[in-house]
Formats: sequence, structure tokens, C-alpha cells
Amino acid sequence: MRLTRRPKWNFQGVAKNLPLTCTNHLDPTSNLIANIRTPLFILNAAYDSMQVQASLAPSSADPRGVWHNCRLNNARCSASQIQFLQVFRIRMLNAVRSFAMPQKNGLFINSCFAHRQSERQNTWFADDSPAIGSKGIALAVGDWYFDRSGIKEIDCAYPCDKTCHNLVFK
Repeated sequence: MRLTRRPKWNFQGVAKNLPLTCTNHLDPTSNLIANIRTPLFILNAAYDSMQVQASLAPSSADPRGVWHNCRLNNARCSASQIQFLQVFRIRMLNAVRSFAMPQKNGLFINSCFAHRQSERQNTWFADDSPAIGSKGIALAVGDWYFDRSGIKEIDCAYPCDKTCHNLVFK
């Protein structure tokens, strides 16, 4: 018996619910966000610490350990590593540009080295929560959700944001 591997987006019959504009010529996961009609809010750190560790500079791709210190603590990144991360940030911002166009969508992208900022009280809604301008994460999401204002907040590039709770690993 020969097993064929189905694309991950086809599990549980999901493919029938995806727009043909995607599935006819693209891997649906690569262009999915452009075809979603439901209002969405993107909350993300421009320098997602888990993404740096697992995808951008995993130890398996760094046998000499050049990225080891940077992976654990952004304050230990070299100038060239920060430049690499800045280019990644720019590419990510370019990728969400069309998403941010419709009024219904919102975003809050800060320049923190963080992950899961909505799960922890100190980053979600504390007196010293990360903010862009004077607007913290929870307030930005609430303003968008309750239609108090359109939220399209993008932070300046690292290291300008002094409100960040940058994650440091041991």
C-alpha cells in the first residue's frame, strides 16, 4: 500500500473552504491572509524571540555557535546580527502591508524581542506594558475590537522602544 502525503492545509477537509484563487495556483498557506474576509488583528513582536531561536538562527543551523549569545539575549547580538534582524523586520512589514490596508483589519507590531505578549499580564495590561506611542497592547486591541479607533501601530526599529520586556534565556 502506498501512502501519499496530503498538504497540511488539506487535513480535515479544510481545502474545500479555501478560496480557489489560492488553491488553484499557490500553496494556500503562502497567501491565505490576503483572502480572509473576517476582520483580523495581528499582534506580533517584530523580533519574535521564539522565531529567532527556532527558525532564523536555530542551533542546528549554527554549528559554530555564532548566533548562540544573540539567540539567548538580544543585548548580546553583534551589529551584523542586528542588521540581519532589521532586514527580516522590513520583510515582515512588507508582507503585512496589504493586510493592513482594509479599515477592518488592525495591527500592533512592536520592536520587542518577545513572544506571546498577550498571555502574560506584564506585557498585556500592566502599568509598564509595552506600548507604541502611549498606547499599550491591551488598549490597542480593545480599541480595534470595540471599533473605538482603527489601529495600525508599527513601532520604530530596534533599539528605540524603551517599553519592551525583552525575553532573555539562559
